[in-house]
Amino acid sequence: MNKVVIVTRGSRGIGAATAILLASKGYRVCVNYLKQHDAAQQVVSQIEQAGGIAFACQADVSEQSEVEQLFSQTNKELGAVTHLVNNAGILFTQSRLIDIDVERFNKVMQSNVTSCFLCCRAAIKEMKSGGAIVNVSSKASISGAPFEYIDYAASKGAMDSLTKGLSLELAGDNIRVNGVRPGFIDTDMHTDGGEPDRIARLSPQIPLQRGGTPLEVANAIAWLLSDEASYVTGSFIDIAGGK
Repeated sequence: MNKVVIVTRGSRGIGAATAILLASKGYRVCVNYLKQHDAAQQVVSQIEQAGGIAFACQADVSEQSEVEQLFSQTNKELGAVTHLVNNAGILFTQSRLIDIDVERFNKVMQSNVTSCFLCCRAAIKEMKSGGAIVNVSSKASISGAPFEYIDYAASKGAMDSLTKGLSLELAGDNIRVNGVRPGFIDTDMHTDGGEPDRIARLSPQIPLQRGGTPLEVANAIAWLLSDEASYVTGSFIDIAGGK
């Protein structure tokens, strides 16, 4: 059986590392992106140069029509989707809740939660012979991210609930649904939040005394998708250096 995976927002950070790693393990990979066309193409080129199969597909995965187009295009290019990594997510500048407006809150929810819902729903329709889904959450779902990203944390908490509930709905269909909860990973997302050097500031507070790498998260995602995790569903792997 061909293993076909969609990695949402696969053009940078955790998404890019995951796309490249899965391709090395024999998956045919759709590298989804929103705006970073060149970065997505670089990921595809790296995969192809290593002998893998991949293509880049632009889609706003928080919009139903674009998700449908994403899955349709992946079918045409690679075959039916057997695996899904919901990695799309945004955050905004660090802020207390009282200073967050409703437009920002709703945008975070739509980008982070609605995208996960839409992609999961589309994937289920294709996984006739079973499959696996990994949702990329965050340790913020547990900490609540006070004074920084309560809206982001709330969206990841919703993703965790979706992951658990969906895993129980699909267990009888041989479709596994799990999550990873990264924390303190060295990616561009900290720049999006207004503090590019956040990892350096927080490293002394992390038991392992350092930030994590996108590849360390990708390794956990790859294991959860694989047959090695065939008895694992509704579970979460925290990747946060012991924090």
